[in-house]
Amino acid sequence: MSQQGERPAAHEDEWWRRLYDETAPDTGPSGAADSLDDRFDSASDAVGEAARQDDHPVTAVPLPDPRLPQAAPPAGRDTRGLTNPPVDRDPLSPENPAADRGERPAAEQAPPAPPPLQGRTAFGPAPWEAPAGPRSPRTFAVRAPAAPPPEPAPPKVVPPEPSESPEPPADPPRPVVGHIGDRPPTYAAEPAALPASGPEDLDALVPDTVLDGARHGTCTLRAASVRGDSARFRGEPRRDALLTARFGTGDGALVLVAVAGGARGEGQAALAAADACRWIGGAVARSHARLSDDIRAGRRGDLKSGLHRLTDRTYGKLRARAAELGLEPSAYSAGLRCLLLSADPECRTRVFFGVGPGGLFRLRDGVWQDLDPVLPPSGSATSEAGPGGDRLTMDLQITTPRSPYAGEPAPPPAEPFRFRASVARPGDVLLLCGNGLAEPMRGEPALAEELARRWTAGGPPGLPAYLADTQLRAKGYSDDRTSAAVWEA
Repeated sequence: MSQQGERPAAHEDEWWRRLYDETAPDTGPSGAADSLDDRFDSASDAVGEAARQDDHPVTAVPLPDPRLPQAAPPAGRDTRGLTNPPVDRDPLSPENPAADRGERPAAEQAPPAPPPLQGRTAFGPAPWEAPAGPRSPRTFAVRAPAAPPPEPAPPKVVPPEPSESPEPPADPPRPVVGHIGDRPPTYAAEPAALPASGPEDLDALVPDTVLDGARHGTCTLRAASVRGDSARFRGEPRRDALLTARFGTGDGALVLVAVAGGARGEGQAALAAADACRWIGGAVARSHARLSDDIRAGRRGDLKSGLHRLTDRTYGKLRARAAELGLEPSAYSAGLRCLLLSADPECRTRVFFGVGPGGLFRLRDGVWQDLDPVLPPSGSATSEAGPGGDRLTMDLQITTPRSPYAGEPAPPPAEPFRFRASVARPGDVLLLCGNGLAEPMRGEPALAEELARRWTAGGPPGLPAYLADTQLRAKGYSDDRTSAAVWEA
């Protein structure tokens, strides 16, 4: 039937029968069957074989199978839009009474798809044609990402055979303040109370401890001043003062060490000791060139008279300061002991001078020698040889000519002037100290023995060790300890 409902002519029906006759051989180059289904199977097999031969997996894309029942085509046309030929039992054929009456065929009224046609090949869309129906997201065949190559295994580390190596040396012990005797003193070894102060006397504050050191020529110097146990406990200031200074440069330089100690019980003792050190330091600084030349040349007489004059001038200033404060001269005074050391390595002359109590000791060959000049009876003067043949010179206020050093004449101090010049030997240790250390050195043999053992065991101690050494405590001795020691190379 044509689109207008006319019945086709007989020759047209014959043409359709010949075209779709399944018994007729294929007109292709081969005698084998080559239908649309065969081509689809061949293409599917080819695609599957390529996917199996590929090195990497692929994502399969599902395609509609044209051999399955498809949606019913429009009335009067096949899937390609051609007019359907009259076929027996075709719901749209003229033999179907429902089609003549304009009723919907039973095939369209029932949901299940009709069974496949008998004796004919059902056609669907070709594999290269888009499937019928609404568009939907498509999945493309893409190569799966290649797996990264496995990381190489880390090399096997074989620990070295344990070797017999010496253990690292242990850290040296910290310096500890010890004591002499079977039991420690009553007071604690560390500071307790700070001295009281106010807004007007902050400049007069004195630190608990002063520590210093140097090395010039063949000398190694260690110096310390520590508040005594009694003063630490009561919150009193340190009465001792310490000054270490160098004047000049090169071999002509001169090193001064001054130790001063104020009188016990005097409120201005700390200030008086500090003034004594400062003023003797200024006097030596102004005359250091002449003093250095005299020491290197060995002019002991000139040194004695000159240093005596400088010491008298210092004590004159102390008396003047006491008058300004409305105090007695004895209330503003201090004992003063000094050492002069030449920086010239060829000069080993060591000069001591001063006024007041204290000590001067020398450690030679493991034995302590007390070098403090012994005061003879009043009104006499002596010049004698000291221990080891060293010359000892003393000046007990004997009239001397005018000094060539800077400074105006001043009244002599209340106590006699002490002077000594000696020649040091390699390995000697010279100790200058105030009365707080001189008394236990003379009164406690165990203290002198312990210091001798420590200071002959090796080279000069470091500053912390020297501080701990000079603080060796002995029961009954709790005053300030101020000292300076010189090791001879």
